[in-house]
Amino acid sequence: MVIEVQPPWKMNFDGVVHRGGAGSGVVFVTPQGEILPYSFTLTQLCSNNVVEYQALILGLEMAVDMKQLQLQVFGDSQLVVNQLLGSYEVKKPELRPYHDYAKKLMGWLGDVTIQHVPRKEN
Repeated sequence: MVIEVQPPWKMNFDGVVHRGGAGSGVVFVTPQGEILPYSFTLTQLCSNNVVEYQALILGLEMAVDMKQLQLQVFGDSQLVVNQLLGSYEVKKPELRPYHDYAKKLMGWLGDVTIQHVPRKEN
């Protein structure tokens, strides 16, 4: 019996805060190279780090809904990525719920890697 192993999906996330509000974006790339872009407008005022976490969480929730158990995640937020990898401590109490929920979602997905990428590559 041959078990076919599917390559993982890729997901990039990014958040932005500006005077008019905040937004986040998620782009999935399937193993076949299909690009699935999503963007969201956030209605609450929040910090750059919260917006980055929200973008990540939206993407992870979508991956859970799509039952993508193998996922490579890329983001340009050094803080968010390193907090999830355990290299940085979560010092700000307002980030703790986002961090904990993102970790929970990653656990539901199974095989998830997360990596920092430079802003221009995200």
